[in-house]
Formats: sequence, structure tokens, C-alpha cells
Amino acid sequence: MSDDVRIVEKIHESYTLIQTELKKVIVGQDDIIEKLLIAMYAKGHCLLVGVPGLAKTLLIKTMGDILGLNFSRIQFTPDLMPSDITGSEILEEDRTTGKKAFRFLKGPVFANIILADEINRTPPKTQSALLEAMQEYRVTTAGETFILEEPFFVLATQNPIEQEGTYPLPEAQLDRFMFSLWLDYPKFEEEIEIVKRTTALSEINLNAIVSREEIMQFQQIVRNIPVADHTVEYAVKLVAATRKNAPNSDEKLAEWIRWGAGPRASQYLILGAKVRAVLNKRFSPEISDIKALAPSVLRHRLVTSFTAEADGVDVDKIINHIIEKIG
Repeated sequence: MSDDVRIVEKIHESYTLIQTELKKVIVGQDDIIEKLLIAMYAKGHCLLVGVPGLAKTLLIKTMGDILGLNFSRIQFTPDLMPSDITGSEILEEDRTTGKKAFRFLKGPVFANIILADEINRTPPKTQSALLEAMQEYRVTTAGETFILEEPFFVLATQNPIEQEGTYPLPEAQLDRFMFSLWLDYPKFEEEIEIVKRTTALSEINLNAIVSREEIMQFQQIVRNIPVADHTVEYAVKLVAATRKNAPNSDEKLAEWIRWGAGPRASQYLILGAKVRAVLNKRFSPEISDIKALAPSVLRHRLVTSFTAEADGVDVDKIINHIIEKIG
């Protein structure tokens, strides 16, 4: 058995153990947990959209503990400055020599898992402070570049768009997120369990499942997983269908979509499909993996038209229409 095959099997084993540990703290949210782990192993970032109180912060902090990663939470507010995220220079005096010099004080972005809470509460200038970090894994300030420690994973929460006091995320930043995940309310039985757990004294001991080095190794192995040509072609057809005048588009899609998804969506579909296959103990992704991940990859990359809104057609309905059309 090759080393790569052993590591693939280890990824599957660690996934099962991570789920077991998370369930000590988190009730439900199985699909969200799977997508978060897929994004992490694919070196992607996630945008979570949902009402407050659905344990988003608790979930990410718990994941950090289980994965042996540093966790940092940034609360985005209208008066937040870029330096509050990346860090700033401070003037220090050497007590022995009396000389003064600037020293860079690292901000909360210098962690492995970043929770950008209510990211659309702050103006675009501050939102864009995360752009370089998310794409290049580095921070540049005062002409000096600082490399971020990997793995680096940004999870941002967003208020519903209809709320006041919010700013739309720049398209360039939205495209940096691998997934947009919509969190729903827990089921009745799940909410009963949540209330029982959170209103009683309990001590939960979490075990670290994988190390930082193992996660980086897993991320590298994922890139080596082979993908059949017809699976790649299906992913590209799916994404291309969101664009006007594309071969797989139709009149309805042309009316519903103002702006379609770019090539990064196709890349994330394939990377995500690779990880999903491994998590399910398969050594090559299938078209079913592409279909399962399509809504999370595409929904924040499509700009819908007024016609779609008038027809009562949301983004997920458009994506399902594309999947049914392509087959």
C-alpha cells in the first residue's frame, strides 16, 4: 500500500473521530460540519449566513480545539479599522539605550482559524483587509510583509441582507470564499437536546484528533487525487451554464442571472469533490460529489436579476434548474 493511500485512509478515519468529538458539544449541523472540513482540507474559506444563536462561534472554537489550531475571533463593527485586523506598529523605547524604534504588533488575523463575526457590519475598506490574507496567506503593512502560519482558514458570518446597518461584501472578496453555507434552525428534537445541555452543569473533555502538520499534509495529498475527465467537464459545464450565451444556458437562466460564476467556482467544485470523496472513503470524486457541493459553491457567486425576484426564484432554485438541465 502506497503512502498516499495510507494518508487517504487516515483522513477518513480522522473525519469520523472529529465528528464524534464535535457531537460532544454541537447538536446537529452534520452537513455544515462536513462542508467546513471539506473547505479546510481544500484550503478554502467559508461564509456562513444565518440568524444569531445557532452556535457558529462555538462550532468553530470547538473545531480549533479538536484540530490543535489557534482560534481567533474578530467582531466586525462599523468603526473597525483595517489595523484592528492585521495589526499596527507601536513605538517602543529601549530602556538600556534610550533609543526608540517601531515594532509591529500582530493583529488577530495571525491565527489558524479566524472567525470574522458579522463581516458585513463593517465598511468595504475594512472588509478588504482580509483579502490579501485569504488569497496570499500574508499581511503587508508599512512596506513590510508578514507570512501567516498555515493552515489558515477564515470563517465569516453574515447578517441577513435585509437588516439595516450592513454593507455588501465586495465581489472580489465574496469570490475568495469557497462555500456559502446557509444555517437553519435546529429540529425540534435537536433544540430539546441543546436546551438540556446548555442549562445544566457539565464538563466536556475534548481530544485533539489531528495536528497542524497532519492537516497540511492532508491538504497536499488532496491535490494529488486523480479526477476523471468527464467529472471535470461536468463541473465546468455546470459553472458555464450560469453565464449568458453559454452553450448549456437557456432563456430562463438568461432572464434570472445578471452575472454568472467565474473559473474559481469550477476549481472549488473539483477540489471540494476530491475531499468529499476521501471523507467518504473513495479514491476518486464522482459527479454526485459535484452536485452535492454545487449550491454551496455557486450561491454567492451568482447575481440574480429583478425578473428572478419577481418570479420568486431564489439562487438555490436556479442552481437546481441548472443541475436538472445538465443531468
